[in-house]
Amino acid sequence: MSYNIRRQKSALDQLVSLGTALYTTQIHHIQSVDKSAAPVNCTLSYEGEGDRSDEIDLDPERNLITRVSLYVLRCHDQHHFPAHTFVHVKNDIPLGRGLGSSGAAVVAGCVLANEVGGLALSKDRMLDFCLMIERHPDNVAAALNGGFVGTYLNDLDAEDMARKEIPLSEVLPAPAGGIDTGLKPPVPPLSIGRYIRFPWSKEIKAVAIIPDFEVSTAKAREVLPKKYSIADVVFNMQRVAILTHALGQSPPDAQMIYSAMQDKIHQPYRRALIPGLTEILGSLTPASHPGLLGICLSGAGPTILALATDRFDIIAHVIIKKFKDAGISCRWSLLELVQQGASVTIVPDP
Repeated sequence: MSYNIRRQKSALDQLVSLGTALYTTQIHHIQSVDKSAAPVNCTLSYEGEGDRSDEIDLDPERNLITRVSLYVLRCHDQHHFPAHTFVHVKNDIPLGRGLGSSGAAVVAGCVLANEVGGLALSKDRMLDFCLMIERHPDNVAAALNGGFVGTYLNDLDAEDMARKEIPLSEVLPAPAGGIDTGLKPPVPPLSIGRYIRFPWSKEIKAVAIIPDFEVSTAKAREVLPKKYSIADVVFNMQRVAILTHALGQSPPDAQMIYSAMQDKIHQPYRRALIPGLTEILGSLTPASHPGLLGICLSGAGPTILALATDRFDIIAHVIIKKFKDAGISCRWSLLELVQQGASVTIVPDP
């Protein structure tokens, strides 16, 4: 039996997220036989972004996708994959670019476990398992559910909060940790996080300009201040409230969306990490570039996300030229919203 498992790329920022149609396919071919000499009964292969680097570990006890699967399976008293499971991953999500690659991998691992283990988990329960690993709901909620979503973490009681905040090293099975490592992992509390789907105007597409370098999430967080002024927090909260409504209007109000996508919480502090960012964010407007609605960093960057209704290639090449002037090469993709989220197709064996 084979399964094609698709999950969506997520992007935008850490309050609202998009599940988009390009950079989505993660394919797991699963076939079971009677015996297996492979670790945890799994053999892993990979193609796509990062396949020529040492970033992709094909040891199923070290790879993020299969470690997530093992965590979910072991929470249901299944200590290994069914023997023998072949997992082939096809990934087109650029790594370390602010496009939600790690969140999508976590979702893929959870969906994989749900299928091979016959767990019949709902998407709400799968979100709980994802949040034990990813720890913030924006990327995983969009990758799992698709659409334009807003998320938050629930206030849990003391016992559930302690369980949710168990160190990640005690949640995921540890590589080379011995035969008993991770056999009884912490089962996630119920309803760790919630999400809601917002309307999305059919005219809007996302132009993703992807620079040829990475910004680590850890480094992007280090540059943020420990405290913010009340004025800056209010500035962003007002605009997020407007943005979630404005992006669902048809036709979209370009000036309202552009103003609502302004930010004082993270982009000003991350400019030093991304050459050309100041010039890009300050020079493109709906007036100067018709068709443009708004522009921002995708996640922690360095990818730039430009929402637009027209002239997508012109907008992309203007931004690419500004990056080139700063010594950075880029590529670009046109992304459309996908409402379905992570999905599974069972493919008959030939």
